[in-house]
Amino acid sequence: MLKDRVALITGGTRGIGLETVRVFLENGARVILFGSKKETVERAIEVLKKEGFSVNGYYPNLNDFESVSRVVDEIRSQYGYIDILVNNAGISANKKIEETTSEDFSRIMDLNVNAIFNMVKAVVPGMKEKGGVILNTSSMVSIYGQPSGVGYPASKFAVNGMTKSLARELAPYGIRVNAVAPGITATDMVQSLPKEMIEPLIKTIPLGRIGEPRDIANAFLFLASDMASYVTGEILSVDGAARS
Repeated sequence: MLKDRVALITGGTRGIGLETVRVFLENGARVILFGSKKETVERAIEVLKKEGFSVNGYYPNLNDFESVSRVVDEIRSQYGYIDILVNNAGISANKKIEETTSEDFSRIMDLNVNAIFNMVKAVVPGMKEKGGVILNTSSMVSIYGQPSGVGYPASKFAVNGMTKSLARELAPYGIRVNAVAPGITATDMVQSLPKEMIEPLIKTIPLGRIGEPRDIANAFLFLASDMASYVTGEILSVDGAARS
């Protein structure tokens, strides 16, 4: 579905990001993954290599536009073009408002919002040559909010706004912009939670299970492919119909 397309995926070293890298590779894409540290990038590349995949990786500071721009230019010079950008890097939060510091809030906004701005600003000039796809990771809490950790849903509301606005701005250049809003997903963080915390959550999901990283990766695959050629400005919920 993505044969010979060049895809750049941030937050690609574990969880949903790593599975999206894997699914894109299985579908013929040439993938470059971004991670936060050299060690995590090298570890992810090694894991994929053992599975028979070839992938390159970088670890720029996503909050520094110059750092991002340099790496994007390097990728363009090596691959010729960037067809797909997946903005998946992000952090969550669950502190109550009284316990959340300004620094906590800024840290969430920096990675979940400002980093997306930097990535999009870096890739768009090249994408305008022949079109492309930009995909963002949102969250079910961007639609319904959450009981604590206000910075996380606030950042994902912002992601939705960026997605819809950029879709309108970039559509004349053949650039589609969409987001995927995962529900509760079996990432490392969720799998480390105690059983007594997870089971009540599962009961709130009509499909009767939490999502798997591949469920989310498959949604990214669809939106990145020509099957979604007339889809832009959408926030695709992948949450088992969970509404809590």
